[in-house]
Amino acid sequence: MADALTLARALADPQSLTLDTDWIGLITTARAEQLLGTLAYRLDGLPLPEDVALLLADARTAAENGRRAALWEAEMARRALAPLGCAVVLLKGTAFVAGGLSAGRGRSIGDLDILVPRDALDAVEAALLAAGWEWVKPDPYDDAYYRRWMHELPPLIHRERDRMIDVHHTILPLTARIRPDAPALLVDAQPLGNGLSLLSPDDMAVHAAAHLFADGDLAGGLRNLWDIHCLIGEHGDDGLAARARHHGLAREMARALRLSRRLFGTPPPVEAPGWSDRLYLRRLLARDDWGRPIRPLTRLVFYIRSHWLRMPPAMLARHLWTKWRRG
Repeated sequence: MADALTLARALADPQSLTLDTDWIGLITTARAEQLLGTLAYRLDGLPLPEDVALLLADARTAAENGRRAALWEAEMARRALAPLGCAVVLLKGTAFVAGGLSAGRGRSIGDLDILVPRDALDAVEAALLAAGWEWVKPDPYDDAYYRRWMHELPPLIHRERDRMIDVHHTILPLTARIRPDAPALLVDAQPLGNGLSLLSPDDMAVHAAAHLFADGDLAGGLRNLWDIHCLIGEHGDDGLAARARHHGLAREMARALRLSRRLFGTPPPVEAPGWSDRLYLRRLLARDDWGRPIRPLTRLVFYIRSHWLRMPPAMLARHLWTKWRRG
């Protein structure tokens, strides 16, 4: 059965595509993995079938509209938080486009993610509520869980623009076994000159590796791995291993480098993927050429793993029991 390896190869080497390529399968897989805009930019200027060229031109236009919307939402947050005088660091896709980074070319961007000092959370929350954001999760249990155990406030959505913001105070849940150095992320952030900042290039890569391998179930992980590939291609990896060790994420960063090298040819050469890496590759590529998830057992194993990483066993059991009782 076909999987997303075809998409990974197309991103890594667009010149390898021919007019006989299964374009429908490639485009469908890219859309499902939220990489259609990225693929469209990678193939820009190459000889393509006319209908494919038109579709990818539309994808580039949509990505550009998404870029402008993300930057405007960041500006709205900046205006709301400017009176506080605290650090506000853009994360993920919005950070890539705000910094003009290659990882931002065609990047699909959802919520606005920001990082602020933990001791500023109350003030940040109040300022955003006053500026028109509202709670997405009104349930008291969910609200208390976020505030006590998560790495972010409960998500907020703007009542007029219908755009969500996730306010982080670190990059992994407080229940996780790994505790990144959140103050160091803020101290080493790079100002944009408008009251907003970006993580350092090394911290951006470490954050992507943390999100990929130390938190979630690898859903959409191909996009995160492409982010890492782009960041290393643009900024290199000098000091990256040391920075990952500082944050307790050396193993996750090393795995990201091995898999990025395997799928995208990311320099420099690293050790070959081991047997466990093959399981991660199987999960990352679990998408057929109709855009449908495949390998249900593999996906289930990684879903269970994601909860195991986030909570100690007793806490996980209590949390799942509570959520089940509440339906």
